[in-house]
Amino acid sequence: MSAGTQQEEAPTGGPTVLRILLGTQLRRLREARGISREDAGWEIRASGSKISRMELGRVSFKERDVSDLLTLYGVAESNEREALLVLARQANNPGWWQQFSDVMPGWFQSYLGLEAASTLIRTYEIQFVPGLLQTPDYARAVIMLGHAGVTPEEMNKRVELRRQRQAILDRPEGPQLWAVIDEAVLRRPIGGVEIMKAQIEFLIEAAKKPNVRLQIIPFHAGGHAAAGGPFAILRFPEPELPDVVYVEQLTSAIYLDKREDVDQYAMAMERVCIDAEPPNHTPEILGKLLHEVGRPA
Repeated sequence: MSAGTQQEEAPTGGPTVLRILLGTQLRRLREARGISREDAGWEIRASGSKISRMELGRVSFKERDVSDLLTLYGVAESNEREALLVLARQANNPGWWQQFSDVMPGWFQSYLGLEAASTLIRTYEIQFVPGLLQTPDYARAVIMLGHAGVTPEEMNKRVELRRQRQAILDRPEGPQLWAVIDEAVLRRPIGGVEIMKAQIEFLIEAAKKPNVRLQIIPFHAGGHAAAGGPFAILRFPEPELPDVVYVEQLTSAIYLDKREDVDQYAMAMERVCIDAEPPNHTPEILGKLLHEVGRPA
C-alpha cells in the first residue's frame, strides 16, 4: 500500500498497523540512503534503539521527528512528505479498544490492532476456546479463572471487550479465522456443564460461517507439532507487512515477525492442521461432544 493510498483511507486496524506501515516506509528510506540507525537517531535527538522501535511500529510518532527524518532521507517532494506526515498523525489516533485500557494490559492492545487489521488469523488453542469464538458466559468463566475478585463492573467491561472483538468476523471485509482446538479444550467444562454446552452449540453455529474454519485435534492423535503452547499467526492485506506470530504469556506477550521465526510457526500450524480432523468432520465431533459434556468419564 503506497503512502498516497494511506492519505485517502486508513486501514481498519487503527494505530497499530499504521505505525507499522509508517515504520516500514521510514526504514526503507533510511536504508536506501545508507544511513545508520545511530545517525538517524542523532538527527531527532534520540538513540539508534529509538529508531529501531519506530521502524517496528512499537512507539508513537512525533510529527516533528518524522519531518526531520524525511529531510535527512532526502524526501523533498511535497506530496510524498505530506502523505507520510498524515500517516504519522493518523498513527497517533486511539483505536476503539482504548476505552477498555483500564481492564487490559498494553501488550494486548497491540494485538487488538493487529487482529482488527488482519485478513487471516490462524490460531491454535490447548486450554480455552479462542477469544473470537467465546460466548459471554464462557468468557466470564475464563476471566474469573485469571482475575479472582474482579468487580462486576470490570467483569462486564472485559466481556464487552471480547464481544466487540468478535464483531470483526461479521464485517463484510472481515478476516478469515482458521482455528485448531485441542479436544481437551472442549471436554473441560469451564463455568459448568450448561455453560460448556452452550459454548459448544455456539461453535457449531460459528463453524457454518464462510469465513470460519474450525478443526479439532482428537485425543487419539497423540502428541503433535505445537504441543508447546497456543499461538496465533496473523496475515495482513498490505504487502509491506510480514506475517506476525503472537504468543501470549502469563504477564506479557511475544510478537515475532522475522521470516525464520514465522516460518517455524507456520510449519507447526500446518502440521497440527494435518493432525486435526478435517473441517467437514467438525460438526459431527462437536455434536458428539455436546451429548458427552458432564457425563462421568
